[in-house]
Amino acid sequence: MHMKVPMEEKPFPAWSWSVEQCLKEYDVKLDKGLNSNEVLKRREKYGWNELAKEKGKPLWKLVLEQFDDMLVKILLVAAFVSFLLAYFEGSESGESGFEAYVEPLVIVLILVLNAIVGVWQENNAEKALEALKELQCESGKVLRDGYFVPDLPARELVPGDIVELRVGDKVPADMRVAVLKTSTLRVEQSSLTGEAMPVLKGTNPIFLDDCELQAKENMVFAGTTVVNGSCICIVITTAMNTEIGKIQKQIHEASFEDTDTPLKKKLDEFGGRLTTSIGIVCLVVWIINYKNFISWDIVDGRPSNIQFSFQKCTYYFKIAVALAVAAIPEGLPAVITTCLALGTRKMAQKNAIVRKLPSVETLGCTTVICSDKTGTLTTNQMSVTEFFTLGGKTTASRVIRVEGTTYDPKDGGIVDWTCYNMDANMLAMAEICAVCNDAGVYFDGRLFRATGLPTEAALKVLVEKMGFPDIKSRNKTRDAQVACNNMMDCNSLKLGCCEWWNRRSKRVATLEFDRVRKSMSVIVRESDGQNRLLVKGAVESLLDRCSYVQLADESLVPIDDQCKELLLQRLHGMSSKGLRCLGLAFKDELGEFSDYYADTHPAHKKLLDPTYYSSIESDLVFVGVVGLRDPPREEVHKAIEDCKQAGIRVMVITGDNKSTAEAICKEIKLFSRDEDLTGQSLTGKEFMSLSHSEQVKLLLRHGGKVFSRAEPRHKQEIVRLLKEMGEIVAMTGDGVNDAPALKLADIGIAMGITGTEVAKEASDMVLADDNFSTIVSAIAEGRAIYNNMKAFIRYMISSNVGEVISIFLTAALGIPECMIPVQLLWVNLVTDGPPATALGFNPADVDIMQKPPRRSDDALISTWVLFRYLVIGSYVGIATVGIFVLWYTQASFLGINLVSDGHTVIELVQLLNWRECPSWSNFTVTPFEAGGGRLITFSNPCDYFSVGKVKAMTLSLSVLVAIEMFNSLNALSEENSLRTLPPWKNPWLLVAMTISLGLHCLILYIPFLSEVFGVAPLSLKEWFLVILISAPVILIDEILKFVVRSQRRKTKEKEA
Repeated sequence: MHMKVPMEEKPFPAWSWSVEQCLKEYDVKLDKGLNSNEVLKRREKYGWNELAKEKGKPLWKLVLEQFDDMLVKILLVAAFVSFLLAYFEGSESGESGFEAYVEPLVIVLILVLNAIVGVWQENNAEKALEALKELQCESGKVLRDGYFVPDLPARELVPGDIVELRVGDKVPADMRVAVLKTSTLRVEQSSLTGEAMPVLKGTNPIFLDDCELQAKENMVFAGTTVVNGSCICIVITTAMNTEIGKIQKQIHEASFEDTDTPLKKKLDEFGGRLTTSIGIVCLVVWIINYKNFISWDIVDGRPSNIQFSFQKCTYYFKIAVALAVAAIPEGLPAVITTCLALGTRKMAQKNAIVRKLPSVETLGCTTVICSDKTGTLTTNQMSVTEFFTLGGKTTASRVIRVEGTTYDPKDGGIVDWTCYNMDANMLAMAEICAVCNDAGVYFDGRLFRATGLPTEAALKVLVEKMGFPDIKSRNKTRDAQVACNNMMDCNSLKLGCCEWWNRRSKRVATLEFDRVRKSMSVIVRESDGQNRLLVKGAVESLLDRCSYVQLADESLVPIDDQCKELLLQRLHGMSSKGLRCLGLAFKDELGEFSDYYADTHPAHKKLLDPTYYSSIESDLVFVGVVGLRDPPREEVHKAIEDCKQAGIRVMVITGDNKSTAEAICKEIKLFSRDEDLTGQSLTGKEFMSLSHSEQVKLLLRHGGKVFSRAEPRHKQEIVRLLKEMGEIVAMTGDGVNDAPALKLADIGIAMGITGTEVAKEASDMVLADDNFSTIVSAIAEGRAIYNNMKAFIRYMISSNVGEVISIFLTAALGIPECMIPVQLLWVNLVTDGPPATALGFNPADVDIMQKPPRRSDDALISTWVLFRYLVIGSYVGIATVGIFVLWYTQASFLGINLVSDGHTVIELVQLLNWRECPSWSNFTVTPFEAGGGRLITFSNPCDYFSVGKVKAMTLSLSVLVAIEMFNSLNALSEENSLRTLPPWKNPWLLVAMTISLGLHCLILYIPFLSEVFGVAPLSLKEWFLVILISAPVILIDEILKFVVRSQRRKTKEKEA
């Protein structure tokens, strides 16, 4: 075997080698192909031609990863400790009550649900690689052992195989074009390279070792489609060595580079701080109370007779666990998920379908949008935007504008046009566009799409917009059109005007396009029986072969230099707008072809040889020029303006050529019309050739940027650099070539209608309407959601600070615990949950898109906010502990009788030293009514501080719940008073407060639940007391808000 260098080690640049060299390299002949033995040897070396299946993470690893979070770890430890304590307490007392295990079980349940959601999201992320496999071709026509195998499975191909490609075939591997079987070969490779138009392919070598994909005009790539012509190719690379295989590797690598969302980073940071705080507080509680479980005597200056009480030590350990439970907002993960889920519903109504929940919040702090051009900023549908013909004399030309940006014939029309005044030039133009054309247009239920070449489809749409020159046909077709519109299925779109022209001018021969003459033509039999040649092609090339121009009155005038200059000026004007220009011409004097009718005609031999085509297409009559382009979407200009106002930079990264990209960017006002684009517009190759510091400097520069001729790796590198610079990057795209960058970006946004499945699967968000402006409204929604999340995170944390201070005060004063862990868990999960979720419905600020994006390192909780919640938390702690103490030590408070249930009032000193109760003489307590007909009795008077605290504990818990309800009203706004932003501005919050209080009443008044939670029913008087003690929290926060507003006002006045 001749192959000296294995391809895995050093793939050779087939594009820069001649066909003979490539055949020699693979030791294969074009007429024989590989033999079976050779195929087996090569398969052993190169493997099957299929994309590798990456081994996904095993389920156990995915599950474990979900627990790699600071908050979750603290919760796990708390659950484990409380489980151990419940077990040992049960063993000591000989009971194994379900109530003791409620707390650890609930915590574990939350963590399991969290893990399930996490694993499900991870699995979804890997589907992008599966979608790539669908792009792979299934079979091909391959030459083996001297014979063509018509449908050989594509996976059996090896390097060196000879493959025949025809129109409509999907390319099965990366291959070198060896022989063209037709004069032209065009391949649609936009999904791989981002080029808007199908690309012409040839066989000549390209003498560049480092050659961009778009320039490899003698190579066809796996996953692309042949749209015109046929050829014979040599397979060069297969499987993972193909360009599509490289994209799979890039997607896989990008998925490993997934970074945490800004919110997750903040929450992790918060979790770390929380852990430290909890550790310190627990330690302080132990230090304060160490004398209660360890005591000693000092003899001769040394400690002796050390006594250690394991039971009391365990008790204080339980208090530490209660502290942990109180300090961790267990409901936070659930509330965040709910808020993000509600956000996704809002976004779906705005045509933005969110695939990954955290990306809702990420959108809110987007600082750079990297947008693809084709299909995102533009429609990816060619359309004619203007055309010109000569008027009544050679020095006068008429430029006519055309509106509409899609293949829908009813989208827009010709400006100031009536088909009644179609002169000779217009008629000739309509005939050439309709008949010298192989394309079609169809409706797929959502979108008008083209079959054949996009430019030709656009010309057919132009003919439909021009209308009928014939009144009778016009009326007839109008009736047919009305009938079609009334039918349910109008998929097979009838292009009435084009059909009319094709019936009138029957095509008898086609002179196919080639690169030399850069034109294509057809010979048609006119209605008068005469033959005519209709030509379209590159304007300069066509002008060189034109001898005459046709004027509006149908007269023919020889082309002179002045006329040619005028036409070329017009052409330059159109090209500078980024238009693709096509010249149109005809010829009536066809010589030996004037009576051509079929392939039996004597002159047919000349039509088989493309070298004759130039002589047939000579002495032409020039008609006019048509300007086409892939037009920008109408709404993009406004969206770009909105981005500038919101402080978001827009960068366009496209595979298309530089001049087209620049023209579109100027049109959408990313750049001003006369702006110098030096340093603003580069090709992917130019950008990659810069040093790292130059690249960073260029990306830091203000204003828009456009990168053209960009390959997938260039897109990835730009996104990676921006992320390293601390930017939050949103990347949009629709093609396979965009997938790696979509996966790598902070938020990948794919197109829903025109996007490939690969792009959708690699993205975080899909635009249902392919509309760039949808991204901008999604960003506004993301910002509003973040503000609301900040509100409920602050609300939940302030509640938890209150709980911690409450437990800390209990331990510091040495009184019985006011609340047990299971009650705190209930408050954190159930009672706090609905109001926190309802805060997610706060209306967005009016000027939300006039502010710059928040920095990703902005603190979630500032020093002032922390101070505020320490003040509020201190009040919560004092109120919950205070009502507990009141119940034990006071007979009445503010005229409210506290002893109507018959409980015993004791001294404050006795409550503070309740552990010494067994040593008290003559200490007695009376049984009392705990509500609901439940009588609390005591076999041992000291049980008054454990069993007897049920009512005091219920009052503490109810005060905590009531304060948190009032506190949720404080969280409506960070600075505004409740007078300017009343509660009914967010009616959901009032509903949520009602639900929370209802749930709290549920555990108080249902006997089974009140036993589980260790509470008792409250009387109306007791509820009044609870409200009286809780309400001042609103007043305290209003004072603090007033201080903030005053400070802000003073600062503004100083600045003024």
